[in-house]
Amino acid sequence: MGRQGQRAIVVRCETAGYALAMDGDGHALGLVVNPRAAAREAAVAGPFTADGFAAAHGAVCAFPGYGATPLRALSGLGDALGVDEIHYKDEAGRFGLGSFKPLGAPYAAARALLDIARRTEPAASLEGVVRGAFADALSGVTLLSATDGNHGRAVAYAAKAFGARAKIFAHPGMSEGRRAAIRALGAALEICPGGYDDSVRAAYAEGAATGNPVIQDTTMGDDTAAPFAITEGYGVIAQEVFDALDRPPTHAIVQAGVGGVASAICARFWQFWGAERPKFIVLEPHNAACVAASLAAGRPVTIDGNTDTAMAGLACGTVSSLAWDVLATGADAALLVPDAMAATGMKRLARPLAGDPAIVGGECAGGAIGALMALAERPDLRAALEMGADARVFVLGTEGATDPALYERLVGIAPESVAP
Repeated sequence: MGRQGQRAIVVRCETAGYALAMDGDGHALGLVVNPRAAAREAAVAGPFTADGFAAAHGAVCAFPGYGATPLRALSGLGDALGVDEIHYKDEAGRFGLGSFKPLGAPYAAARALLDIARRTEPAASLEGVVRGAFADALSGVTLLSATDGNHGRAVAYAAKAFGARAKIFAHPGMSEGRRAAIRALGAALEICPGGYDDSVRAAYAEGAATGNPVIQDTTMGDDTAAPFAITEGYGVIAQEVFDALDRPPTHAIVQAGVGGVASAICARFWQFWGAERPKFIVLEPHNAACVAASLAAGRPVTIDGNTDTAMAGLACGTVSSLAWDVLATGADAALLVPDAMAATGMKRLARPLAGDPAIVGGECAGGAIGALMALAERPDLRAALEMGADARVFVLGTEGATDPALYERLVGIAPESVAP
C-alpha cells in the first residue's frame, strides 16, 4: 500500500482517558506505544502460571485429533519487507475447525463439565469427560456462549464431543456461513440485538437464570474459571512455537479481540524467554481497539458504539480483565488496522511471493499480514517498534476460511484452489 492516505497516529504519552483519535477516512495504520510496558528483566505479569499452562497443554494434547499446527517460514515476504525472518503460525487446520479456538473452549468446557459430572459420579475424571464417558450424566447440561463465529463453533464442538448441549448467542452481523457451521454441530443459535458485547451479556444472563455453565473468554462478574481455562488452553500455541524455534522472535504480532489469546501467548513467551522475549504487539481493527484504548488510558476502556469489522473475531469493545492483567505491561504496542489491510494480507497469503507456501488465511490472520506489509512502507513506525533489518517476526495466523463464501468474495479465489 502506498503512503498516500496512510497517516498514522503514534501515542506515547499517558492519558487520563481514551484520547486516541483516528483519521476520519479510516484508512490509516494506527500505532499505540505502551508507556507502561514492563522492562525486559521484569517478572511475568498476570495470574497465569507455567504449571497451569503445562496442565492445559497435557490435557489438550490428549484430545482426539490433536496435532501441532505448522509454523510456516515466509522467507520471500520477509525479503520483500526488509526483515530477517517471518514465521506464520497457521491455525487453519486446528481440530478440523479452522481456527485456534478449539484449544481454549473445549478445555474450559471439559473442566466445567467435570465439576458437574462429579455431582453424581465422584470418580469422574477430565480424561473421562473428554472421551464422552459421562455423556448420560451430562445430557441435560447446556453449554452457553457468545461468539462472532469461531469461538461458538468450538463450544458447539465440545458439547457434541462430551455429550452435552450448546446454546450460542450471536449478533446480527455474523455471517450466514458461520451461523451454518455452528448449527451443523447441533447447537442452538440465538441472534441477539446489538453487537458482540451484547451477546456476551445475553449468554451470562441465561447462565444466571438456568444455572448452565457459560464458556466465555471474557469475564463478567466474579466467575473467572472459564476464561482462565480458555486462556491456559491458548498457551498451547506458544508451547508449539517454543518447541519449533531455536531462538526467540524479536517481535510478535498477535490479534487482540477481548485479549485471551494475546495474553496467553504474551505470558507464555515471557515465561519461556524472559528478557529475550519478543517485543509484543497486539493487533486490532480501528473501531474495536479496546486494548489500544486501554493502553493509552492506563486502565481498561470500553469502546462504545459500532464495533463491526471485516475482522469479525476482533469485533470486541471490552478487554477481558484477566487479559488486561497481562497486557497492561506485557504489551509493548498496539497496531490499529483498517479492514482493507485485512483483505490485502489475505490476498498476499493466497498468492505468495516466490519460495513461500500458499496459505488460506482468514480475515483476522490477513489483518496481521496486511499490517506487516504496511509497516514496511513506514520507516517511522518501524523505528518506533525497533523493527530493523535483523527483525525476526512471529505472526499468529488465527484462522483459515471459516466462511468459504466470504473468503472467496474477499480474495477472489476459492480456498480450495489456494491450498487443496
